[in-house]
Amino acid sequence: MPDPRVFIIRHGETEWSLNGRHTGSTDIPLTANGEKRIRATGKALVGDDRLIVPGNLAHIYVSPRRRAQRTLELLDLGCRDRYPWHQKPASHPSLDIRTNASISVTDAIREWDYGDYEGLTSAQIRTSRQERGINVDQEWDIWRDGCEGGEAPEDVEKRLDAFVREIRTKWHEGRFGKEAGWKGEKGEPNDVLIVAHGHILRSFAARWIGKELRDNPSLILEAGGVGTLSYEHHNIAEPAILLGGAFVVDVVE
Repeated sequence: MPDPRVFIIRHGETEWSLNGRHTGSTDIPLTANGEKRIRATGKALVGDDRLIVPGNLAHIYVSPRRRAQRTLELLDLGCRDRYPWHQKPASHPSLDIRTNASISVTDAIREWDYGDYEGLTSAQIRTSRQERGINVDQEWDIWRDGCEGGEAPEDVEKRLDAFVREIRTKWHEGRFGKEAGWKGEKGEPNDVLIVAHGHILRSFAARWIGKELRDNPSLILEAGGVGTLSYEHHNIAEPAILLGGAFVVDVVE
């Protein structure tokens, strides 16, 4: 088994993500193109010889927003666990069971609370602040200024730091190679998958490696995008962002 990893997946395209409108608590659906692209992502990246191996997943976390939950469904991981938002087991969409990972819906990865900026574009927010004389010498930057009536960077850091600790304690601690008590060589799962939103996942990646949000993490995660986090030197004390896909594909002679 490789060292434990965390896969972060941003929900697919919505009308508001297309228009650059900040979408926090507003629950809007994926576009038809958004659904199509997530299905394609699942086919390309999910499988025994792909980046995300369903059988290696120990747990799945998903945002309370429907756009994130629909994205998880469309990835078609083959979950044995019933989706928590489905009321009846009969509504489970997959008969091809490929993972025993449990699924949790958690507020820890709800999108950044945009407060008064909900539904506005960055340009509209900056114009409004200028007109009201707020920080006229600096353009609005969510990483530094946060959101009026919503969350400040420190608020987001607090909830994400608790979430990072949960992941490491529950799913990663003691699960590196042949550490005492860990049976990873027998194929027991140690990966975590998170399906959520653009700003919160970029913030999560920053806090994973201990970077302060006020410094601007300078990370990009487009709608439907996938990122991978792990550790250096097989050491839980050395969290890192994994560059590259780490695909494993059989060579045909």
